[in-house]
Amino acid sequence: MQRIESTKNERVKLWRKLHTKKGRKKARKFLIEGDHLIQEALKEEQRVAKIIVDESRKHVPFDTYSIPVIQVTNNVFQEISETDTPQGVIAVCHMSEEKEMELNKGKYLLIDEVQDPGNVGTMIRTADSAGFDAVFLGKGCADRYNSKTIRATQGSLFHLPVYEVNLEDVVQKLQQVGVKVFGTALHHATDYRLVQKQETFGLIVGNEGSGVSDNLLALCDDNVYIPIYGKAESLNVAVAAGILMYSFQQ
Repeated sequence: MQRIESTKNERVKLWRKLHTKKGRKKARKFLIEGDHLIQEALKEEQRVAKIIVDESRKHVPFDTYSIPVIQVTNNVFQEISETDTPQGVIAVCHMSEEKEMELNKGKYLLIDEVQDPGNVGTMIRTADSAGFDAVFLGKGCADRYNSKTIRATQGSLFHLPVYEVNLEDVVQKLQQVGVKVFGTALHHATDYRLVQKQETFGLIVGNEGSGVSDNLLALCDDNVYIPIYGKAESLNVAVAAGILMYSFQQ
């Protein structure tokens, strides 16, 4: 097992750069922390490049599948970790290969300018739970490889495709293959409970403050809203998305 004892080590410097979107994009790699996330990543062949272990960990509770394991001192681990209470294990992962999207009939979540990584990650997790086929992140969304986004997905990032795309193009392509697309809006929209159950559909949810852009809403086949019965101004976007993802399904 290799061992690193200095925070000035070149590999440590490279790993720290993966805390930034620019660094991740350049290296085509990202970091994940904790036993559960790493176990989920290991299920996807050739996703994990290296495993970094704090010297205080007595053992790694999963088969590393011949992946290099590097032991580091506690002060080095603290330099790499982004969590308040680290579990002592980090994986360096390869980003997904950017493949051309093949859109067929299915269930798709489109996210428009949602900036909070916790909300984005939660929606990816819910889409996975609801059996969706893919998630599309539009311009202005939190980075799918942001550490907070990844933690909120609880491993679902490794279960279904998540693309960064132009949402207008995706809406038009879905409609071309016969997939009806629903937007979410507060005005000039249908009560979601009146929408007929769908075998295949696209659902667009939008920015926490301004909602789905007018350009996207104009492209949708129908726009829906969730009634508010109390005094709250609106629902959290991830909660609203979860309600709609499950209610639309047959």
